[in-house]
Amino acid sequence: MAAQLPSLVIVGRPNVGKSTLFNRLTGTRRAIVTDEPGITRDRMYGKSEWRGRTVEVVDTGGLVPDDKALIPTEILRQARVAIEKAALLVLVVDSQAGLTPLDQELGRLLRGTGKPFVVAVNKVDSQQQEVLAGTFYSLGVPVFPIAAEHGTGVDDLLDAALDQFYGAAARGPQPIVADSSDTSVEEAKPIEIAIIGRPNVGKSTLLNQMAGEERSIVSPIPGTTMDNVDTEVVRDGRTYRFVDTAGIRRKGKTTLVAEKLSVVMARRGLERADVAVLIIDGVQGVTQGDATIASYAEQSGRSVIIVVNKWDLAVEAAQRAADESAKSARGKAKRAEGTAPPRIVDKGKLLVDYEAMVQEKFKFLSYAPIVFLSAKTGERIQKLFPLIDHVAAARIRKISTGELNRWLKDDVDLGRASTPKARPVRIYYMTQAKVAPPVFLLFTNQKKPLHFSFARFLENQLRAKWDFLGTPVRFVLRLRKRGERSSPSSEE
Repeated sequence: MAAQLPSLVIVGRPNVGKSTLFNRLTGTRRAIVTDEPGITRDRMYGKSEWRGRTVEVVDTGGLVPDDKALIPTEILRQARVAIEKAALLVLVVDSQAGLTPLDQELGRLLRGTGKPFVVAVNKVDSQQQEVLAGTFYSLGVPVFPIAAEHGTGVDDLLDAALDQFYGAAARGPQPIVADSSDTSVEEAKPIEIAIIGRPNVGKSTLLNQMAGEERSIVSPIPGTTMDNVDTEVVRDGRTYRFVDTAGIRRKGKTTLVAEKLSVVMARRGLERADVAVLIIDGVQGVTQGDATIASYAEQSGRSVIIVVNKWDLAVEAAQRAADESAKSARGKAKRAEGTAPPRIVDKGKLLVDYEAMVQEKFKFLSYAPIVFLSAKTGERIQKLFPLIDHVAAARIRKISTGELNRWLKDDVDLGRASTPKARPVRIYYMTQAKVAPPVFLLFTNQKKPLHFSFARFLENQLRAKWDFLGTPVRFVLRLRKRGERSSPSSEE
């Protein structure tokens, strides 16, 4: 196991440029940056390389210690978790606003932690503005004028961080050593899982259950999560990287710029995942919004697992509906006749009926397994890890060309799928061109794409022979004239 990296934690009041500095240090654009305050809420982790050394960088939400509202309180609690593990704290302040009472309060709070900290005076865009940093020396710690947006002064800040972590010798040239982790990149590659869904369906609650810690802020307020929150979980020697995405809603429902950006970032988080875990609300059922998000996952070629969350509440709702039905005039009449005993909802039958309803709504995801669970209580959540392993393995399954063509010749009756009065489809040759997702190359007598019914028949036959659970299958056609032989290069 790799040694834990020293942690540089960025803290400060809202809208001083913490996320901009995080993006600058990590060389990414993962953190959403807008003029709207309070966008970052959960902890965000990244890595920064400087002078041959690697450090962990943590972005936290804007801190307002005296604000007792739910989300500011949760932001402060999340920041405290990061502060406890920090090797160096960086208090980001705004040079244009000067030293505010909130900056002073945060300085006292950081000093009380006993952790070393420095002040990064942001928005110092020229040498003439460096004088604005003078007032922050009253905090009694090293001060670094920077412009996070342009990168000015960030090198001095990183040098100070290396001095704190490794001593002054860290600035010199580092000896080149073999990195044992590089030799096993393929073996150690984690499974990337994007948790997607509408706002307030329980995505962050599920992430916290899977991670075994309060990794994301959970609140009844829709849209609490803004940034994509990456979390690595090691279980039975295997690494999983979960990405908790913002709730995806229709464009017409988003008003703030940050909300629009959060939807874009959620789509990006989906694009880099291997497996998409689609969360739907078991109480509300499948909505048009769920179907739209599911189509994003299908179109992007991700493997999909459908999770019906809040199953405990769905069962309770079904029982209440049964009780209300019993109280009706018809129910009372049946009880008076002695033909209607008190009804207890059959959970097994309810699950089967609900699963059939979900499959009916998501016909285009007929290959996706469905799991019923409660992220809040942890009920049935143990089923998810083995299913993720199963789906991830199916995603990279490779079938040899010989096996495919023997199956095509011996087991598949193409005449059953041919459309009446249409030109009979002949598949002369078939090979698997790629994995993740599986793509099969078909050499046929057809100039046009296969009719959807024929493609569906072929896919069903393929899935009946080989296990591609949760994984989309793609077919690519190549016209082959009669008598033409396949080139050896196409046989992979």
